[in-house]
Amino acid sequence: MKNLVIVLLVTFSFSFAQAQEQKIDINHSSYPYAKESLSTLKELLAIPNDANFKEDIEKNIRWVDEKMKDYGFSSQRLETETVPLLLLEKKTKKNTDNTFLFYFHIDGQPVDAQYWFQDDPYNATLKEEREGEGWVDIDWKNLEEKAINPDWRIFARSASDDKSPFVMFMAVLEQFKKENKALPYNLKVILDFEEEKGSPRLAKCVEENKNLLTADRLLIFDGPMHTSNLPTLSFGARGITTVTLKVFGPTFPLHSGHYGNYAPNPALRLSQLLSSMKDEHGRVTIEGFYDGISFTKETKQILNSVPDDENKIKVKLGIGTIDSVGTNYQSSMQYPSLNIRGLSSAWVGSEARTIVPATATAEIDLRLVVETPPARQVELLRRHIENQGYLILDRKPTSEERFLHSHICQFINDRAYAAFRTDLDSPLGIWAKEALQETYNQEPIRIRTIGGSLPVTPFIQTLDVPAIIVPLVNSDNNQHSPNENLRIGNYFNGVKTMYGLMSKEF
Repeated sequence: MKNLVIVLLVTFSFSFAQAQEQKIDINHSSYPYAKESLSTLKELLAIPNDANFKEDIEKNIRWVDEKMKDYGFSSQRLETETVPLLLLEKKTKKNTDNTFLFYFHIDGQPVDAQYWFQDDPYNATLKEEREGEGWVDIDWKNLEEKAINPDWRIFARSASDDKSPFVMFMAVLEQFKKENKALPYNLKVILDFEEEKGSPRLAKCVEENKNLLTADRLLIFDGPMHTSNLPTLSFGARGITTVTLKVFGPTFPLHSGHYGNYAPNPALRLSQLLSSMKDEHGRVTIEGFYDGISFTKETKQILNSVPDDENKIKVKLGIGTIDSVGTNYQSSMQYPSLNIRGLSSAWVGSEARTIVPATATAEIDLRLVVETPPARQVELLRRHIENQGYLILDRKPTSEERFLHSHICQFINDRAYAAFRTDLDSPLGIWAKEALQETYNQEPIRIRTIGGSLPVTPFIQTLDVPAIIVPLVNSDNNQHSPNENLRIGNYFNGVKTMYGLMSKEF
């Protein structure tokens, strides 16, 4: 355990060094409201938000519902089989064709407190980095002082993913309220409380409440900014679908001395099956997997305009080479991927046994782009496995099937949501670019497609709206992992960004 903590600390400290120094604009009108709202952020972070515990999610829902009444928003629970989504709405314009929908999620990943550098992952802790000491706790009252270090960090689960963007939004609402300033468009806000579980009930809920959710544009406030910490807009996200493969050997584990060389080993067969899916350069060999993908000259220019430092990325990841799918990081995100996310067969380590395993299992995720919809990619994978001589089932094989077929695989396709992508020169894209340019006096970094996936395609497809992702938090925030954090400079600039977007006419 001690060695693991040391490794985490070294990796964690090194990753922080990658972000560009960014000052806090104390002269911007949003500054005092951002500063004041930090106590609100701490209050919200203190409420546990693991979606596996409905009672905790309910506390978050009630907290949001109560706070938003102060800003003139109506609220409505959109019920699902588990926990509801919360719809907030405020009409300020008679023009019904000028409605924005903002998306946030309030739930967070589960926590394992033993890997955190603080007793309670939900108790927001302020830290500063000191040479030779790492990240050291400092008094929260430092945030009340006039001079605030933008590189201080708030450590807590969901500090970055995704409670802070919502509190940034609340800070701007507070400013508008105090200054008697009206929104330039009608606004609906949807809060998702199962995003970290893949939002499995979202599509059905959106379909059932289509009329309530109708909007003209969608802004998604989630995900990290570019590693430079410069103002960022993302115009698409890859989709995802998952597959569980289980290869069967003997009915039960067998003694390797008695049956090695006689009973086929499912772990070896699964390894051979998986290796048939990619070549030594990391390219997927499944026929048709990359079909439909091509880049125009303009698209290549967009990808090359993102100021990535490829050497820094490789050093940060601890790799010397990259897979030969794209020529660099941005281009690699424009292709679908096949990833083995987990493997299991028999026992390992001190529990290892001299046996031929009965089964071997692989968990696979397929990341998708607009040109490669989920059903097509899953079917290509299934067809590839059949071409390797496998009988594919959605259950355990019967005794007769075991006897008649030498290669048997259970194939279970789980959740799926498609990719989306909005044209950078669409009306929404131009509006968002101008809003950030006016706010920062510089053009934002525009990313065509991020590598991660967001369960927002039900909104885009069902409501038929264009969408843009507005990332606000530092890229080295350790989201989903122990010691998730939020850089203070990002918080203040996030409020500033939110103010620019909420002030600009469309």
